[in-house]
Amino acid sequence: MDIIDLRSDTITRPTPAMRKAMAEAEVGDDVFKEDPTVNRLEEIAARRVGKPAALLVGSGTMGNLVSQLTHCGRGDETILGDQSHVFFYEQGGASALGGIHPRTLPNDMDGTIALERIEAAVRPDDIHFPRSRLVILENTHNRCSGTPLTPAYMAAVDRLVKRHGLKLHIDGARIFNAAVALGVDVAQLAAPADSLTFCLSKGLAAPVGSVVCGSESFIARARRVRKSVGGGMRQAGIIAAAGIVALTEMVDRLAEDHANAKALASGLAEIPGVRIDPDAIATNIVYFRVVKKGLDAPTMVAQLGAQGVRVLPTARDQMRAVLNYHVTADDVQRALAVFSRVMKQ
Repeated sequence: MDIIDLRSDTITRPTPAMRKAMAEAEVGDDVFKEDPTVNRLEEIAARRVGKPAALLVGSGTMGNLVSQLTHCGRGDETILGDQSHVFFYEQGGASALGGIHPRTLPNDMDGTIALERIEAAVRPDDIHFPRSRLVILENTHNRCSGTPLTPAYMAAVDRLVKRHGLKLHIDGARIFNAAVALGVDVAQLAAPADSLTFCLSKGLAAPVGSVVCGSESFIARARRVRKSVGGGMRQAGIIAAAGIVALTEMVDRLAEDHANAKALASGLAEIPGVRIDPDAIATNIVYFRVVKKGLDAPTMVAQLGAQGVRVLPTARDQMRAVLNYHVTADDVQRALAVFSRVMKQ
């Protein structure tokens, strides 16, 4: 059976060009800054997002953790959305390892946090309170249907953050998806950030790795933090080689994933027992609900899987599908046929 895997864009396997680049990569000891392929990836990544410097890390979670530990000391406070990946899916690492306190605010449906909520959450200088240090935004926003945050919103948050003397970190795991969907240069979305993390291993299809970007002084401090959490890799050029291919060959094709996601959402909207707003789908992430009496999401996921379509349950009545490099327009139509059969059972 041919499997159509829609669980995540993390399931992508390296392209032939990536495998070739990995096999031929020139390597050295990256902890000593002697891996030429890592150095080249970091230079390309920094230039691409408009920052002075960059740092290769093992994952997006590590990138967000390293960034928080670099910006904040023990007892300092971050301000972030209650649906954010950092808060929801990263095991409270900043609190557990750094003593950093999260102040969560409601995310709106479009992934934003209302500016007035952010402003009201900034702590006054009072010995009873933790110190507000860092605002964290997510672009695109995973749990808010992969919605991209616009340059105008990012700039507004930037003005607010600067007014209060805070720093801004962007969890940009899928920021290239945001740039493609909005038709803007990724550097425009990254410009307000004091630090930015983006993933090579999601829609860009590299097998592993993320990149932290920021000022030269920030990255120098982050490099020390990366070492302390076990992220000092050695001949990491083998990984970085795939990341270079990801950045040079895989960005523009993200538009295909977005088109396939829209087609999937539109098809699901026509199936009785499924609830979805296709107009809410802007990138490659599709959330939808099962509303058929007597059927819940885990059961539906199992039935879909038995017929070769894999999706991820995210609640008792909700599922997620993520379009990726290995799913074609024809696969979307095949998947919709399976959805239709399951809902008729």
